[in-house]
Amino acid sequence: MTQPPPEYPEYPAQATQPQAPPQYPQQPPTYPQQSPPYPQATPTYPQQSPPYPQATPTYPQASAPIPPQYPQTPPQAPPASPAAAAPPSPGDPAHPHHINTDARRVHISNHQRRTDATAVGNLLLYLPNFLCSLCVVGLVSAFFGDLAFVVILLWLASGALVFHRPTESALARRLLHLRYPTPQERAKIEPVWREVTARAGVEGRNYELWVEDSDSLNAVAAAGHIVGVTRFAMNELPNGELAAVMAHELGHHVGGHAWSGLLGYWYALPGRVAWRVLKVFSTFVFHVSRAFGCFGVAFVVLFIGGIAVATISTLYGLPLLILGVPYALAAVGRRAELRADEHAAGLGFAPMLAAVLGKLHQQEQQAQAALTAQNGGVPVAESALSKLLSSHPDYHTRLHHLQPYLQPQRPY
Repeated sequence: MTQPPPEYPEYPAQATQPQAPPQYPQQPPTYPQQSPPYPQATPTYPQQSPPYPQATPTYPQASAPIPPQYPQTPPQAPPASPAAAAPPSPGDPAHPHHINTDARRVHISNHQRRTDATAVGNLLLYLPNFLCSLCVVGLVSAFFGDLAFVVILLWLASGALVFHRPTESALARRLLHLRYPTPQERAKIEPVWREVTARAGVEGRNYELWVEDSDSLNAVAAAGHIVGVTRFAMNELPNGELAAVMAHELGHHVGGHAWSGLLGYWYALPGRVAWRVLKVFSTFVFHVSRAFGCFGVAFVVLFIGGIAVATISTLYGLPLLILGVPYALAAVGRRAELRADEHAAGLGFAPMLAAVLGKLHQQEQQAQAALTAQNGGVPVAESALSKLLSSHPDYHTRLHHLQPYLQPQRPY
């Protein structure tokens, strides 16, 4: 116990001695002895900081060469731009409107066809033409005596020929100028048609594919089983856009627009033929009456006018309805086109169909520009009557009805 006190006195000795205050300044030197690590550490920060100044110069070094590179790129862009800016070809799988047409499992719907309101309205509007044709057939059948009733029945039964395959083929060749596709063309359009019918749940083998030798972008749904596309649409459109066109024509078949239109046209044909004969006959008589002066012309006008008034009064004004039928049929036809667009869009071809409509609109503008150039630079305005008689809606109307299918679906 006597030894520890000598150890402590060393500290108190320094504290009690008057020299203790000088020892406090001696202790501060001890703090600098401990502080050197801080200055030694601080130098380390500047040692680590050089990379920051070294990194900062790199920014001006990187930014400095950039301005000279911009003027250098334009001369290099022209050789590289044609390959970079060239759109993919229609047959390129990288095309945004290219679809997969590989064979897959198909679900066939129970209801292959229906008769929508457009088809029914089309048939009803053809009723005045049908009645006039019936009158014409009745007048012609009078020359057959006792067989007149048989002639009328045969004409009524002839409407079934619209759904007869050989008759359809004859109509496609003679009236629509269609032909059967070659093996190469069939290998191109059949996979697209199979994809369209698979999405619709329709048996594609019930329809026949035909080709029209035309350089215009068009397609047709004829009779009850014919789908025709132009050579331009087959070769110049991506398979997705070709599928949209064929899905549109399938919509005409599924909705009953094709067969109802052809059936109405068939039963209105005798009346149309009689009307053309009357026009030719009236024109001939009018030119002959001009040789007899004003008296001859007045006599012909009064004679033909008397027959017209008697016919209208006898048929209770029915012939007057025929004058407005073309405008009503055109309105129903425009509605049928919108229905077919909705059918194609419902199968997932809305973007492709919008692209096709844009190309059609561009072709119309080019044709309008050609007419303007032929007219000496004066724009040729479409009359109001021609718009009412148009069987297809304008581009903006069709695109407006496609907007619900083009907008992204909201998540539920």
